[in-house]
Amino acid sequence: MTMDYGTLVHEDRVHGSVYVNPEVFRQEMHRIYHQGWVFVAHDSELPEPGDWVTRRLGLENYILTRDLKGRLNLLANRCAHRGTALCWRERGHDRQFKCTYHGWTYALDGELKGVSYPGGFDKDKRELGLDRAGQLDVYRGFIFANPSGTAGTLADHLGPGGKYLIDRMCDLSPTGSIRVAPNWIGQRIDSNWKMWPESDNDGYHLNFVHISLFTANESSQYEDTMLGGEHGNMSRAVDHGGGHIELDLSPSYPHPLAWINTTPDKQPEYRDALIEAYGQERAEALMQKGPPHGLVFPNLFLGEINVARVEPIAPNLTLHHHTAMQMENAGEAINQRLMRMSEAAMGPASFLLADDAVTAERIQSSLGGADPAMAAGEEHRAWLDMSRGRHRDVQETALRRAGALSDETTYRGFWRHYRHVMERGA
Repeated sequence: MTMDYGTLVHEDRVHGSVYVNPEVFRQEMHRIYHQGWVFVAHDSELPEPGDWVTRRLGLENYILTRDLKGRLNLLANRCAHRGTALCWRERGHDRQFKCTYHGWTYALDGELKGVSYPGGFDKDKRELGLDRAGQLDVYRGFIFANPSGTAGTLADHLGPGGKYLIDRMCDLSPTGSIRVAPNWIGQRIDSNWKMWPESDNDGYHLNFVHISLFTANESSQYEDTMLGGEHGNMSRAVDHGGGHIELDLSPSYPHPLAWINTTPDKQPEYRDALIEAYGQERAEALMQKGPPHGLVFPNLFLGEINVARVEPIAPNLTLHHHTAMQMENAGEAINQRLMRMSEAAMGPASFLLADDAVTAERIQSSLGGADPAMAAGEEHRAWLDMSRGRHRDVQETALRRAGALSDETTYRGFWRHYRHVMERGA
């Protein structure tokens, strides 16, 4: 069934059926998660040859390996014989994979190495290696894959906007490299995956959904950057083009390191390491500007000190995984602070993610009866508005538009690119 995405997604509104329709979800998994570039992992998760992690991209389960020659491989987590999943754990370290069904063994690059009872086997083993992703590439430690191999280059996918968001996080490290904390925390949420690029980059809901956090912690960094009503701060909503979007909080930071609610004199080891690496002027600029709060389309959220990935499971089910950014050669004190703040913002007992999860589930429940046929008629049922601030968006470059923090510039940027991909392919 061919969906008319020009009818379902307008510049100022989107039809509710795109969050609930199984056919829309199926086509998204093909056009965005199979034919396009998707964030998979960070290379710090596989520091040694033999390391591997499991990941799900769209409807497929994969094993990301660092083989014995140090190369990265993204392999189908599925034996080429009878389809048994090879790895059930989230991570491990091995020299090969062995299927538990019939004992076939595979190298870490996916090559079939051994077949049990070989007397009954007459095929060339080279024909039965594990399926591989068509393209795999890395930008500053962030590993992306294009399963189909038809999406062009990662550089084209990221564009200046995606690179800017990743650069802004990595440049905060004295070495220019970050790592992620050892484990991801996953939240299972009964909502469509697209609600997370939306809510993670929505500056309009903060005083309402997260009011309990701000009431309990009146001295947080968000007092200056996100609160204050329509014109209470200088933070901005930014559409970088290509589906990459951001809440740029940096104009509202009152002093260096306000983004982790501290000051350079309280983090002398980190301050001195930055100055030694970059010089006084550049170090001060980095500490003032801080990390991004934005989405690299379609599934990588760089939430200030958090790295998060959005994993679609079904039209009404999403896994939201997050972990903390850790900076190389920055000192134990700053990295411990990053860990603790990540737990407070997005952990199981936190305010922010739990609040957003409840909101997303309420939206999903309300859209259960959305009918795509309504989009073509005169009925106004199940249309969701995203027109806020469109009259004051500023076209800053050929790709980048910006509005006030409470404007829905980020929504429009995400959906504009979504419509383009769903109409024309990745």
